[in-house]
Amino acid sequence: MIIEAAKRVLRTEAESILTLIDRVDERFLAAVDLIYNCQGKVVITGMGKSGIICRKIAATFSSYGTPAFFLHPAEGFHGDLGMLVKGDLVIAVSNRGETDEINRLLPLIKRMGLQLIVLTGNQESTLGRAGDVTIDIGVKEEACPLGLAPTSSTTAALAFGDALAVALLLKRGFKEEDFALLHPGGSLGRALLLRVEDLMHSGDAVPLVRRDTLMRDAIFEISSKRMGITGVIDEEGNLEGVIADGDLRRGLEKDDQLLVKKACQVMTSNPKRVNGKELAAKALRLMEEHAITSLFVYQGEEESRAVGIIHMHDLVKAGIV
Repeated sequence: MIIEAAKRVLRTEAESILTLIDRVDERFLAAVDLIYNCQGKVVITGMGKSGIICRKIAATFSSYGTPAFFLHPAEGFHGDLGMLVKGDLVIAVSNRGETDEINRLLPLIKRMGLQLIVLTGNQESTLGRAGDVTIDIGVKEEACPLGLAPTSSTTAALAFGDALAVALLLKRGFKEEDFALLHPGGSLGRALLLRVEDLMHSGDAVPLVRRDTLMRDAIFEISSKRMGITGVIDEEGNLEGVIADGDLRRGLEKDDQLLVKKACQVMTSNPKRVNGKELAAKALRLMEEHAITSLFVYQGEEESRAVGIIHMHDLVKAGIV
């Protein structure tokens, strides 16, 4: 019985979200345009459970580059209305559209000339009729077996808020780099802010040997630079190949003359490499994709020139992994 009840909740709430798909129409586009062209802040207000959803919507908007904050409608009449200034835009969320605390704000919103977007399950309500743009986010039924507690309705409001936020992200051309500037903390921020050139080893720390270097000397280069690898360059300094620890182990098992061979005879040609301007997270993806632990780094368009090297250990130390 308990399991079936839980499944019913999830099914009901999922169906409530699905019904919103057909309501993404001209009114949705009008709401996106109003928010996009807002010269001030986006103020999101709702009471009770809807208010909790409004806090999340405001946080998501801010994450995607749309300045937004939550205004508690009841606290508004005790000083918080000072948050509102000309140029702001208000989004009000109320399932039935007759929440007293929100409707008491309407005269002030209109007096200040602020535009109002309403998300409600009752377009003919007091709040619904007041909106410059009113969008129906009503649900067929609440997931609560008593039909009382906001469940499906708040889930629908949250999902619709996410839809607005993502639409604005696309309209603004918001990119990973923009997201990173707003999320500098933690592994996510590091992954989106740090670039390969910030972590790479350069100069004399880059393990490189010439193509005619004997393998016994190449092994010394691998060992002394402690990267588990060395690049092999031609006479002009172009990167031709790499020799890794694994190549050495396999070579020694098969060839007792390996140490007197030249690097060009043992190397793996066309090694993977990465541009120094790329995010360090991309270097990680390349390493994982090709099952390798290091990448040689180039700058600009000169892919043949190795100006640095980045190792998996560098990504681990930086908190990218």
